[in-house]
Amino acid sequence: MKRIIIIGATSGMGRRCAEIFAQKGYKVAIAGRREEKLKEIQAKYNDNVIYQVIDITKEDADKQLLSLIEANGGMDIYFHASGVGFHNEELDYDKEFSTLQVNALGFTRMITTAFKYFKENRIHGHIACISSIAGTKGLGAAPSYSSTKRFQNTYIECLDQLSRMNKLGITFTDIRPGFVKTALLDSKKNYPLLMDPDKVSKTIVKAIENKRRIKVIDNRYAVITLFWRLIPNWLWVRLPVRN
Repeated sequence: MKRIIIIGATSGMGRRCAEIFAQKGYKVAIAGRREEKLKEIQAKYNDNVIYQVIDITKEDADKQLLSLIEANGGMDIYFHASGVGFHNEELDYDKEFSTLQVNALGFTRMITTAFKYFKENRIHGHIACISSIAGTKGLGAAPSYSSTKRFQNTYIECLDQLSRMNKLGITFTDIRPGFVKTALLDSKKNYPLLMDPDKVSKTIVKAIENKRRIKVIDNRYAVITLFWRLIPNWLWVRLPVRN
C-alpha cells in the first residue's frame, strides 16, 4: 500500500484528490488549516485516512510534517496542493505578502522537508505539486501569484536536477492547471475555458501515478501556453491580459 501525504486537502482539488487516492486504497495523510474540513474527509475514509492541522506559513510546519509522516508509517509520495492567489492590479500589500508567504516561503519549507526526508531515509520518493499555467509569463493582473508560480516551476526543476546530481532517485511532477472552478477564483469575474474540478482532479491523480514530469491541464491550455512562450517580452508587456 502506497503512502501519500497531501498538504492543502481542506478544499478544492487537494480535497478531491485526497478522496480519490483514499478510494484507490492509498494510505492517505492529509493536512491543512481547517480541522473541521479534515475531519470530514477522515470520517468518510476512516480506515486509511489520518489528518493533522498544519499551517505552512508557521515556522514549525516542517516538524509537523515529519510528525504526520511518522503517524502515517512513512511516505512514498508528497503532494503539495496548498496555494492562494488574487487578482491584484491595485497592488494591495496584504494580498501580495500573503501570497508570498504561502506560495513561496511555505511552499519551500514543505517541499525541502519532503526532499530531505526522502534523501536521509534513502527512499526513491515522489514529490508532486499543483502550480499553474500562470507561471508561464508574468501576469500584470496578478503579480505575486504569477511570480510565485514561476518560482515553483523553477524550484521543482532545481530539485529534480539536484536529485539526479546526487543519484537520489527522487522524482517530480509539476501540475499546471488553467482556470478551474474552485473557491480560489473571484466569482465576480468571467474566466475563459473554465474547467470542472472533479475532472481536473482525476487528471491530476493520473499524472501523479504515471510520474509525469510536467502536466498542463488541459490540452487547450497546453496549446495556449505554447503560444504564450513564443510571444517576445516586448510585445507581451503591451498586451492587456487580465483573465
